[in-house]
Amino acid sequence: MSSTVTTNWREANQRCLMAELAVVRERLKQHAARTYEEGAELKPALATAGQSFQEAIRAMPSPSALERLCSIFGLSPFEREVLLACAGVELDSTFASLCATVQRDPRRSYPTFSLALAVFSDAEWHALAPTSPLRRWRLIEVGTGDTLTMSPLRVDERVLHYLTGVSYLDARLHGLVELQVLPTQVPPSHQGLSQRIADYVSQSQQALPGPLINLCGHEPIGKRAIAAVACAALGIQLHVLRAADIPSAYTEREALARLWEREAALSTSALLVDVEESEPTHAVLRFIQNMQGVLFVTSREPLQVQSKSGIQSRPSIRIDVAKPSATEQHSLWEEALGSLAPRLNGKLDALVSQFNLGIQGIHAASEYVLEGLAEGQEETLGPMLWEACRIQARSRLDDLAPRIEVAATWKDLVLPEPQCQILREIAIHLRQRFTVYEQWGFAGKSSRGLGISALFSGASGTGKTMAAEVLAHELRLDLYRIDLSQVVSKYIGETEKNLRRVFDAAEEGGAILLFDEADALFGKRSEVKDSHDRYANIEVSYLLQRMEAYRGLAILTTNMKNAIDTAFLRRIRFIVQFPFPDVPQRAEIWRRIFPSNTPTEDLDVNKLARLSLAGGNIRNIALTAAFLAADVGEPVRMTHLLRAARSEYAKLEKPLAEAECRGWV
Repeated sequence: MSSTVTTNWREANQRCLMAELAVVRERLKQHAARTYEEGAELKPALATAGQSFQEAIRAMPSPSALERLCSIFGLSPFEREVLLACAGVELDSTFASLCATVQRDPRRSYPTFSLALAVFSDAEWHALAPTSPLRRWRLIEVGTGDTLTMSPLRVDERVLHYLTGVSYLDARLHGLVELQVLPTQVPPSHQGLSQRIADYVSQSQQALPGPLINLCGHEPIGKRAIAAVACAALGIQLHVLRAADIPSAYTEREALARLWEREAALSTSALLVDVEESEPTHAVLRFIQNMQGVLFVTSREPLQVQSKSGIQSRPSIRIDVAKPSATEQHSLWEEALGSLAPRLNGKLDALVSQFNLGIQGIHAASEYVLEGLAEGQEETLGPMLWEACRIQARSRLDDLAPRIEVAATWKDLVLPEPQCQILREIAIHLRQRFTVYEQWGFAGKSSRGLGISALFSGASGTGKTMAAEVLAHELRLDLYRIDLSQVVSKYIGETEKNLRRVFDAAEEGGAILLFDEADALFGKRSEVKDSHDRYANIEVSYLLQRMEAYRGLAILTTNMKNAIDTAFLRRIRFIVQFPFPDVPQRAEIWRRIFPSNTPTEDLDVNKLARLSLAGGNIRNIALTAAFLAADVGEPVRMTHLLRAARSEYAKLEKPLAEAECRGWV
């Protein structure tokens, strides 16, 4: 509505309201003078006021605020006059004195139900009940008095301003409910969902208590945008309420529900309850069940909203919302980067393949890069954008698992060539995933088994974690260690929930997930003797299923490959056996173990290689020796390494044989 039309309506609405207040004022005057029969001189004044009101009604370009309010809440003519009497006290100074005169008490300068029943025609006793529209919707407030009929009545402030044509969000909802801004850009796939929702609401919004639209998935901003666009198509506003802000106490919860329902009716709004952050509580579910009007609920998993009888109590629809498609993300990147997009020379395909970001994430990453990109350094755009995407994708996963800062490279990894070749193949699969799956059409043939999974098996210290670091460093991806002992729960169903949270959080950035000590979960498939055996097998199957669908790399590590059921092994794409290093490999580890800045003197790697230890233990000895040398201000020598070796063997509860350290010093 244009500002000119709005101004004209407000002026006409003000005249119409004052004209109808004049009618009520004349009724009060007549009753004050006791001239319903004998006071004929006042009746023309009432007729004149009524005629002026009819003229004001005809001059309205659209229904007045009072007409809308009476229609919305179903007010009877008597209830309408009660409301006008309460509004008149606030808008016309003569109303207070008239109320005192009618009630023959100068202290009662306010409307009461007693006054209304005596003065206004078509009086209804049920209008006094708490379930009546006037009181249920808090259009008026009943003050404290000796009796209900003699208690003071006062119009609610929000309703008073609405009658005068001033609309705003009720102050009691500030801090709880916020207006959802209409997005400037929505991908075509999400626009289609918005139209589907708008059509559904149009067909079912007349059914009480109103339609419920449950938006599910892991795209919170996208879900809000879809709801906002659907509401815009319906000509209504959308407000958002966080589930955490819904009171647990019944009376407070019901008060909030009634307050919002009234606000929704006055402002023509729908409510979106945000249940993204946690499992919905009983209070939240009851709030959703009882809420009237168009209601959106956003949640990661579908909600089961039923009445006390267990029957669905309102028309509802579930919409699964995914991130924008790869093609849509490509377009979003091009629009966000503007003239810089062509300079990426095809690197956008790699970004879209690796990072599954929504509109907000794409815009945030683009702004981060555009603000930090120095003039003339456009060649750094690709690396900066990749790093910005990594940062955007970290937020949720950082709360669930520790991120490993990777520094290891291929030079640090000492493995036989066959194992190194498998690791390089893993890197190739990750790097060329977009080309093979999307451009060459493998994803279209089947969506099963597209995830890249690997099993690293071998004794402790043989390089399993370092190999994961090397892959993360090579591919410039984040690496997270998932402790399965913390994920696996004795409570049925909890393990799957924990795993779901991890994989869902990791999907945005396709991070490398390193599941340590996989044999804690992947034992031999147990014979099903009770429900716990059955659910243990379900947990393993669920993990493998998520690994097969995961867009990144999921690595399982184990010290006991033989303990893992072969049926599980068949579902893992890569298996890398990390052997215990032989003498030549240990010598190579010793050559690479010290950083270039570390001062060393007369180290004999061939003698050091006689220590029958894995790479992890060798690193511990080198680090301890470095501290010992630094403490006495000397370069690292064989004497320091001997002392450190004895300490490491003692920790392992193994004797250091004379043959292993002969000739060191």
